[in-house]
Amino acid sequence: MEVVHPRCAGIDISKKDAKVCVRIQGSGRRPTNATVTTWGAMTNQILALCEHLLAEKVTCVVMEATGEYWKPYYYLLEDTLPVMLVNAHDARNMPGRKTDVSDAAWLADLGAHGLLRGSLVPPPPIRRLRDLTRARTALTRDRGRAVQRIEKVLEDAGIKLSSVATDIMGVSGRLMLEALIDGSDDPAAMADLAKRRLRVKIPALTEALTGRFTAHHGFLIRMHLTLIDQYGQALGELDDRIAEAIEPFRAARDLLISIPGFSTVVAEVFLAETGGDMSVFPTAGHLASWAGTAPGSNESAGRVKSTKTRPGNRHLKGALGTAALSVSRSKGTYFSAKYKRIASHRDPMKALVAVEHAMLVAAWNMLTNGDLYRDPGADYFTRRTPTKTRARAVGQLEALGYRVILEPLADTA
Repeated sequence: MEVVHPRCAGIDISKKDAKVCVRIQGSGRRPTNATVTTWGAMTNQILALCEHLLAEKVTCVVMEATGEYWKPYYYLLEDTLPVMLVNAHDARNMPGRKTDVSDAAWLADLGAHGLLRGSLVPPPPIRRLRDLTRARTALTRDRGRAVQRIEKVLEDAGIKLSSVATDIMGVSGRLMLEALIDGSDDPAAMADLAKRRLRVKIPALTEALTGRFTAHHGFLIRMHLTLIDQYGQALGELDDRIAEAIEPFRAARDLLISIPGFSTVVAEVFLAETGGDMSVFPTAGHLASWAGTAPGSNESAGRVKSTKTRPGNRHLKGALGTAALSVSRSKGTYFSAKYKRIASHRDPMKALVAVEHAMLVAAWNMLTNGDLYRDPGADYFTRRTPTKTRARAVGQLEALGYRVILEPLADTA
């Protein structure tokens, strides 16, 4: 097998240290030399490792993406040496031979023969934006969990506020929660705190606010409300920070938000996870496959065993799921028509994945060409296959017992 990198290093990383195998390809009768050494995970020790690899004239460094532990090694080595970060699934060692030392030697061997593909590691500005968007997603979920804990406390107290009010953290819901904490025991008075459209539900709110609310429940809800307020403040600060970090990529974000279903948040997550540079993805299909929205390929002996999508970037996948679910409920768009067309005869979840795939294809083309999104329209599939659409409509009418005679409309031109 051809050797691509005669001097290659494989690094197996753990929290405290790393096993480093330097593989030097022999020539003629000279055997291949592979030495394994252990290096600590502290900054000075990694810098010493960098000097060691330079002294060995290594031309390729391969390391697995192990949790967060790869980051110190990658960030300190990338400016000096060509580093390749690989997915652990792609570099899996042979069963029964897995040790830290053998893993490092295996990585070096695979890297020397060019049998690994590098993972996407964006430049520092995108990394900072990615940290911010992921932190915002995590805090948003934590805030949602705190709201759910409040609902559990209300259920324990027999208060069914969430059964009547859609958002218990809205203006009306917050006023009622504050009244409960302050010790109010008049359901009618608390229901009268409702604002705007919720006032038509005052009789139902009066019933829902009748329960056995005690000071114990008030203490718990006050604690959760304080946490929710803190989450809200932190999210506001994150939004300001993201607005600064996204400024160099504002043009790309403005292109993306022209896609139906793409909110500003979804567009920012897309840029943070992909880097916004579509040149790293040769085609739109490569981007869809990397994101985990393309059908898999598992064929043996001419038989297709599975087309299940492979695991992709979960952060991007979550944002795309939100966008696809939003646009599937809209009207008059190509994506909603695509969702309804597939969901009518297949699993709705598969229809959502298909919409996510279509969104990624559109985003790749837009960022590559610099064009705004142009929606093909909800009647795209009808215009594409008019004969099939006509036959389907006629078949449905005939199934209902009608005889259908088709006559073209007169030319009004």
